[in-house]
Order: sequence, then C-alpha cells, then structure tokens
Amino acid sequence: MNKIFTGAVVATLTAAFAAEATATEWNVSLWGKRRAFTEHVERLAELLKEKTNGEFTLNISYGGLSKNKENLDGISIGAFEMAQFCAGYHRDKNRTITVLELPFLGVNTLEEEVAVSKAVYAHPAAQKEMAKWNAKLLMPSPMPQYNLVGTGEPRDTLEKMKGMRVRATGGIGKAFEAIGAVPTSVTATEAYNAMESGVVDTVAFAQHAHLAFGTINIADWWTENLNPGTVNCPVVVNIDAYNALSDKEREALDSSVDEALDYYLENYGKLLDKWDTILDEKKVKKVRISDEELAKFRAVAAPVRDQWIKDMTAQGIPAQELYDLVQDTLKKTRAGN
Repeated sequence: MNKIFTGAVVATLTAAFAAEATATEWNVSLWGKRRAFTEHVERLAELLKEKTNGEFTLNISYGGLSKNKENLDGISIGAFEMAQFCAGYHRDKNRTITVLELPFLGVNTLEEEVAVSKAVYAHPAAQKEMAKWNAKLLMPSPMPQYNLVGTGEPRDTLEKMKGMRVRATGGIGKAFEAIGAVPTSVTATEAYNAMESGVVDTVAFAQHAHLAFGTINIADWWTENLNPGTVNCPVVVNIDAYNALSDKEREALDSSVDEALDYYLENYGKLLDKWDTILDEKKVKKVRISDEELAKFRAVAAPVRDQWIKDMTAQGIPAQELYDLVQDTLKKTRAGN
C-alpha cells in the first residue's frame, strides 16, 4: 500500500511540476489604476487564459513594475514582457508613431483611431525603430480627441488661452504652444496635483483620464469640442519573449488582439454615453468653442505638422510617407463605412 501510495504521490507531483514548467506567465507594466484605457489589456488576459486553458497568463501590474515613462526601457532590457506607454512621454525614442499625435489630424472616432494606429504600427519604419528597444507593437489604446478642463473663467478663445499653463504632451502641446499657451508634460498621475496646486491652469485629457485621475473633480468647465488631437499609447511586447512563445501561445496572443480591441471600444463607448451625466453630477459646465476660433486654432497649428515632417525627414524617418499613410487610411476607412 505504501509503495502504491508513494508512487501515486510521485506521479502527481511530477505531473504538477511538468504543468508548471510548461506554463507561461508574462508580467505586464501599466500605471494608475484599472480604467477604460486599460480594458483591452485586461480582456487580453482573459482571452489568453481561456484559449490556453490557463497555460499562458498575464500578471498585470499598475505601477508596481516601472514608472510609466520608463516602460519602454523596461521592455528593452526584458524587465517585463508587456507594457503600455505613450509616445509623448519620450518622443525621441518612438519618433515614427508621433505622427499619430500631430494636432488636427482629422480623426473623428475611436474606430478611425484604431485604423490609423494599426497602419502606422505595420509600417516597416515603425517596426524597425521599435526593434531598437526590443519591442514589438501589439495594439493601440485608442482614445478620443483630447479636451480641456479648467477652473475659473472658461478659456474659450485663443486670446484667453495665451499664457495658459496647460498639461499637454506631444503634438497637442506643440499646438497649444503655437497659440501662446505654456504646455507642460507632467504625467497623467501627476496631473491632479499639478492642477490643484496651480502649477497648471488646465489639463488636456480624454474623458476616461479626466475621470480616472480626478481632474474632473476640481474642474469648473470642460471644452466639449476643442478636439486638438490625441496621444498615441501602444501596448508592446518584448521581442525575445514573443519569439520564445510556442506556436499555440503565439496564435492565442495574435488572434486575441482584435477581440480585445472590440471589447475596449464597446466599453469606452459606454463611458462616452454617460459623460454628460457625469458632468451634470459634478456640476462641470460644458464650454463650446466657436467655429471661428477653431478655424484660427487649426491655421496657427498647421506649421506644427510641417515642422514635424521637416525634422523627422532630416533624421531619416519617412515622415511624409507616414503622414500620407494616416490620411489615406482615414479615407479608406470612411469609404468602407
């Protein structure tokens, strides 16, 4: 009996160790807290677990693995296998995808944001640049056009925005700089304190971030139609880790991206549907910028795009080609709808 019992225990332990040995767990570096901006990563984790019967799992960390501005560095050295970052946090490291952060690109919907992001991510220049950081572009984190929240008198004209200290990164920051505002690139997690302490007068975010990082809680007003642009925040994976996956694991990951994005879009749509209610509850006034002021803003910000193309071309980036790719993708996406 003892021999039989011992043999059974050994067999069970051996099987357990074998299962443990074949299981794959990836660490994922995000920041802040779980919110609409991270729901595609959360859904991806669920899908991978389902499709591999728990043999491929994601261990998602909100700030426990790295600071948000250091996520790309962490990917490059293999400190974790997957991460999210925003191009505006380190424009010199991801120059190609900053085309997606140029002001007034003309992107109107989250679906269009997904389409243009995917097109740029698939471009050889973008993939080559990311490979320098041992990073593979996996999927975008599509966000609506940014808008401002502020306190006191609404900044509803370009004249009122002159000298305005605004939390804005990337091309949006450049656009505000062009009209005489003073952009600062404090991180999303620092935005509330910057606004509360008066370091900035206004904060430019998408809706989910105003909610998640609390800036809407101290705001008196919100610009409902300024729409100067948005930031681009890809989810990337470490190339070595990706190549080390089994065929089954890699297929599970690749096939789950579109499903995760579909879930993200559905979830974010629910937030947008209840945004007006949120503003009412928090007694935040909706401020509408006149068509005349918007036209002036676009005209003043136009050189930002031209300067980007000039600067990137000088650095060996096919800037005009990338910009044209965005515009062509928008046309094709709209024609398809």
